Parts: sequence; C-alpha cells; structure tokens
Amino acid sequence: MANQRLNELIERFSGVRILVIGDLMLDEFVWGRVSRISPEAPVPVVEVTSESCYPGGAANVARNVRELGAAVQVAGIAGDDAAGARLLVLLAAAGIDAAAVLRDTSFSTTVKTRIIARHQQVTRVDRERRATLNAAQTELILARMEQAIEQVDAVIVADYGKGFLTQPIADHIGRMVRAAGKILALDPHPHTSLHWPGTTIVKPNRREAFLEAGVAPSAPADPPLEDQPLLEAARRLLERWRPKSLLITLGAQGMLLLEKDAPPRHLPAHAKDVFDVSGAGDTAIAVLALALAAGATPGEAAELANRASAIVVGKLGTATATAAELAASVARS
Repeated sequence: MANQRLNELIERFSGVRILVIGDLMLDEFVWGRVSRISPEAPVPVVEVTSESCYPGGAANVARNVRELGAAVQVAGIAGDDAAGARLLVLLAAAGIDAAAVLRDTSFSTTVKTRIIARHQQVTRVDRERRATLNAAQTELILARMEQAIEQVDAVIVADYGKGFLTQPIADHIGRMVRAAGKILALDPHPHTSLHWPGTTIVKPNRREAFLEAGVAPSAPADPPLEDQPLLEAARRLLERWRPKSLLITLGAQGMLLLEKDAPPRHLPAHAKDVFDVSGAGDTAIAVLALALAAGATPGEAAELANRASAIVVGKLGTATATAAELAASVARS
C-alpha cells in the first residue's frame, strides 16, 4: 500500500466531521508506587502520586477523533452529578461538541477508576448503574441526533452495554443515517445483541465476534487465515449484520478484514511494545470512520486503524494517537 496515498488520507482527516453516539463514561486514573504489601491482606499498598481524568467510553472515541484533527460531536446521556459535570468540562476542553449530550437527574454517570503502579494496572473499580431511557428522554435524544447527523460525514456507534443503546434507538439511528446517506461505523457489544441496519463497517474484537456469532470460543490459530472457528464466526456475522465490511481485531495477531465477495485479508500487528490495551478499540473505530469519510477503501482504512492501535497500546492509560504519530508510523514502513 503506497505511503503517499495513506499520508494523503491522514491529511484529509482535518476536513472530516464525525458524530459519535454511545455510552458516555468518565475514566479516572490513580497513579502511584508500590513499596510494600499490606499487613491486612496479601495485596500491594499503592502510595498515590497523582490523579487524572479523561473522557471514557464513547466519549473516548470522540476524543480519539478530535486528536486526529477532525471536528467531532458526541451524543449520549450523562448524569446530573459530579462525574457528569467533570466529563462535560473535559469534552469542552478537548474541543468536542457536546450539544447532543442529554443530562438527567435519574441517570448515574459511569466512572471507571484504574489504579496504576510500576507502569501496570493494579486494579480497576467501576461505579455504574445501568438504566434505559424513558419515552421522553428517547424522543429528545433522537431529535438531537437527527440534527447532528445532518451536519457530519460519518457516524460512529460505540456500544458498551450500559443501557443507553436500545433496539428502538438503533433502528432510528439506522434509518436516519441511511436517509442522510452517511457512513455508519459500529463498535458492537455482544451482550446487547442489537441489530444495526445499514452499517458501513462493523468492528468487533475476537471475543465479541465469537459471542455474537454463537460460535464456541477457541484458542487463536496461526496464521489467522487458517483459523477455521474464527472464519466461521466471521462468515456468520457477515450474514447476520450484512455490513459492507467487517473488521475483527485480534490483539497481538493484528486484524482480519472481510468484505462481501472478497477473500479475507489479514493485517499483522504493528505494535512492538505493549504497555496498556485500554482504549485501543476506541482508537481503531475512530480511525476506521475517519479514513472511510476521507475516501479510503476498507483496506486502507483497516491499515490506518491497525497502525493507530499499535501507537496507543505503547502508551499507558486510555491514550490516543495523533495525525502526526500516524503519519510517522506510515513513514517508517
């Protein structure tokens, strides 16, 4: 794949407009050092040195889009609580349009707190309360989405299974995106099992692909193109979802791209050092949608997503990749 072509696509990112829809969260990081084991239990005692917060869930997808130079809006629901207020401040500081975010007193903002010591995650604490939207909330958020969809080139749906996305909302999003003729990129969640009509590309990871396809999980085979259970899961997903393209992320094995009437294509991983896989999927779906909106073929979009994922797993926390880092990765190939 010509480097010049990939660089041209990266340069076009700044002219793309994206809407990200999904479960919004707040990511907290507690950084510290471990010097002893607790006398109360066989666990490490972390001495806190600093703390930081970032947009999480679908909000992190939006953050990835913005870091790559594109204009981005985010749609979802946040609680009328301290975490929700903090999330909106972070979105504004990142230059992310949150006009389509609904705040509601009946909703509790999901917070994921990761404790990091010695460059490793010691534990994660989740504070969440799953809740579905009522009729009034659904009507309001759909109206905001419809207005936003008219203003963008592509829509990303990031489902984390926290209750925001339901089948009626999925159906409405599908109809609105098709009517507007926009790209729809989906990062699904296996436990919601929603049907998404009209998707341009769907990006599950290996575990999600097996669960969604109803295929018994198996150990990865090498090379992936000879991994028969994986290929069977992919075939079932193509039949079920009927997307234009399906990209299955495989961790250390890279990615598997499938398109209708074309043989599967394996993209080997580019990562050399893996410090933290948090947010790698968010980066991948962000780059996929951006590249397709910039005029990339599915293969070109997958190649850029693969490179961007390799960049973020080499960083600690829910990190992002910049357009400059992505261009540098292309230059090194």
